[in-house]
Amino acid sequence: MRKVKDAMTKNVKTVCPSATMAEAARLMKKDRIGCLVVTEGEGPVGIITERDLAFKIIAEERPLGTTVGEVMTRDLKTVDKEKSLRDAAKIMAAHLIRRLPVVEEGRLIGIITLDDIMKVEKMGEDTQMYSF
Repeated sequence: MRKVKDAMTKNVKTVCPSATMAEAARLMKKDRIGCLVVTEGEGPVGIITERDLAFKIIAEERPLGTTVGEVMTRDLKTVDKEKSLRDAAKIMAAHLIRRLPVVEEGRLIGIITLDDIMKVEKMGEDTQMYSF
């Protein structure tokens, strides 16, 4: 059975809670990603997504200077690298989320997304096939 560590992205893009949402949006655009893990030190404390930008900033007409810490999801769900992909998918389904930071002893070491799981399950170990 494949594990989270076999499909996770190790180079996680992060942001601090004091960053503005404008800064977070620029980082997401630059790296062509849909989320940033919010960290303090080496530990994750939240997550900010493109959906947060649309729903909590634009739709509510809040300023782009609003800090990440004000709008981030604080009830962060995480997963251990040794858990199975099935376990990760169950956590995502139970909480209606698509991304899970991977932690080891409180440290952020990766992130796994629903897309990562689908790629591995569809193609076996050849995850490069769908890399862009």
